Amino acid sequence: MSERQARPYDSVARKWHALAERRRAHVVELRESGRWQYYYTWDQLLEALREAANTRDTWARIAGLAEGDAQA
Repeated sequence: MSERQARPYDSVARKWHALAERRRAHVVELRESGRWQYYYTWDQLLEALREAANTRDTWARIAGLAEGDAQA
C-alpha cells in the first residue's frame, strides 16, 4: 500500500488531537484520584471517559495518526 500523503491541515488536526489527549488524560486522572466524585456521578464519569477517548481517536484519524496514538 502507498503511504498517506500529507494534507494541508494535518498540523491543525494534530494540535486538536493533542488537546483531546490532554482532556482524556485529565478525566483518567480524576478517576484515579477519586476527585471525580465532586464533579460526576459514576455514569457521567463513564460517559466522559468514552467521549474523551472517542474524540481523541477521531482526531487521530483525521490527522492520519494511529488510533490511540498519544503523540502529537
